Amino acid sequence: MTIGPTAPQRITALACLALITATPPNFAQGLDSEQAIDTIIGSEVEEQQSSAGEEARKVVAAIEKTQDAIATVRKISNVGKLEIVYLPDAAQGSAPPAIREAIARHEADIDELRQEIEGNAMLFHAIDSRSLLIRDVLAVDVAANDAVVIYAAAQKPD
Repeated sequence: MTIGPTAPQRITALACLALITATPPNFAQGLDSEQAIDTIIGSEVEEQQSSAGEEARKVVAAIEKTQDAIATVRKISNVGKLEIVYLPDAAQGSAPPAIREAIARHEADIDELRQEIEGNAMLFHAIDSRSLLIRDVLAVDVAANDAVVIYAAAQKPD
């Protein structure tokens, strides 16, 4: 007569215990949501709406440097100032030809940049907290003084 659990019952119990106590993986860059929000709160965040025509030179330059921006976004953990520049005419398909051509040439890079932003908790939460969709991000420009400018084909939320 067996008094305790059988071997299969013990294995099942241990497996259940392991699942219950396991910590879910944190896929974002080393910050949980609360830490990311605290980091963003300490940073200056500005929003502005402009036309793609007025910002064309800056947007094209940022798109041309997307590979550099990808590497920077992957590593960035401190933002001194974050500026989001909304370009509603770009969202409506009225971007100047120079921007449309730069987007077409760097489409794969822009997709990769968006993925890196999703993996950076601080930048992702900054964007998400302003109801900006990742798919609307066109480019990111990072200055040496920890200032980040995000160009987005979107209307500034009210």
